[in-house]
Amino acid sequence: MEDCVAELQKSVLVPFEQARAMPPSVYTSQDFLKREIKDIFSKDWFCVGRSSSLKAAGDYVTLDLADQPIVVLRDKAGHLKAMSNVCLHRMSTLLEGRGNTRSIVCPYHAWTYNLDGSLRGAPAMTHNDGFYKKNYKLPQIRCEEWLGWVFVTLNPQAKPVSEELSKVEALVGDYDMSSYAETFYETHIWNTNWKVLAENFMESYHLPVCHAGTIGGLSKLDEMICPPGEDAFNYHTILKDDSLKIAMAHPNNTRLEGERRRLTYLLAIYPSLLITLTPGYFWYLTLHPHGVDHVRIGFGGGMSEDYVNDKNAQENFTKLKTLLDEVNVEDKGCTEKVYRGLCSQVAKPGHLSHLERPNYDFACYINERMQRAD
Repeated sequence: MEDCVAELQKSVLVPFEQARAMPPSVYTSQDFLKREIKDIFSKDWFCVGRSSSLKAAGDYVTLDLADQPIVVLRDKAGHLKAMSNVCLHRMSTLLEGRGNTRSIVCPYHAWTYNLDGSLRGAPAMTHNDGFYKKNYKLPQIRCEEWLGWVFVTLNPQAKPVSEELSKVEALVGDYDMSSYAETFYETHIWNTNWKVLAENFMESYHLPVCHAGTIGGLSKLDEMICPPGEDAFNYHTILKDDSLKIAMAHPNNTRLEGERRRLTYLLAIYPSLLITLTPGYFWYLTLHPHGVDHVRIGFGGGMSEDYVNDKNAQENFTKLKTLLDEVNVEDKGCTEKVYRGLCSQVAKPGHLSHLERPNYDFACYINERMQRAD
């Protein structure tokens, strides 16, 4: 384990102009994954998805964060809440997947909880003298909304999301991301390490080759800008032309001017929220390790408010979703090949292109988390 951490630290001590990719051990080591769960996913903010998918009272989504079952829901007062998804009786998990419920009913013995986590009822408990219903309430988890995104953390000391990501808001505030409407959400599991998929998103160097059948021809390497990253995120930008009209600012959009009307931001918010934000649509991935060799993926997206209200909204969305699905197939193939290659005994990291600056910054983030004390 210490060898993995030392190898990673050594790889980020060189200046970016001399940097190589992260060593294979950080992707394949079970011990390194345990450290990631402990020092990253149990301490940093994790994105659950979009708040617009939890509109009505009782709308909920479940997740496992750092091996902790959690449910996020909209309560009767209209507030977003996160809490343990484990019954306080015999410790069964409670809800599954996504949906809507009036109350939380344990599938094992029907202990029933209100949407605020308080216990409403417990059958056949009147003969236990030590049982008091009022003493039972599901443990609450920190939950915050930011620009339409829902985040949770197991860390009571974590800075507020708005503070952590204030520079992101300054960067893309004029896109009005909070008004974008989610029109689809799916879950997938791919046979690759979570960092391989995160890094794949962070660089567009691979687009002309990996995505030759879809968006590769629209991707001009000389127009990609990859500035140094920040503590909580990195990003790069691409200019798009009107061959993909939904990527352009809608005629009704008066906020964006000049090149920003066709500028796409690819935001990587640590540890694993990856957002492609265009003036007309967005799509995102939220990633969690599922072992060293698999990643659990939340895949969602939709359109800006003006495109949602456009008379051709359904046609625009159908074309967009078809394209994104095709791009996903290509990415799956590429990232699974990378993981297979990483497992080779002769695998060695090569030097990074200037277009892979975000990957270097991501490696620095991972290294910093491995070095910080408990």
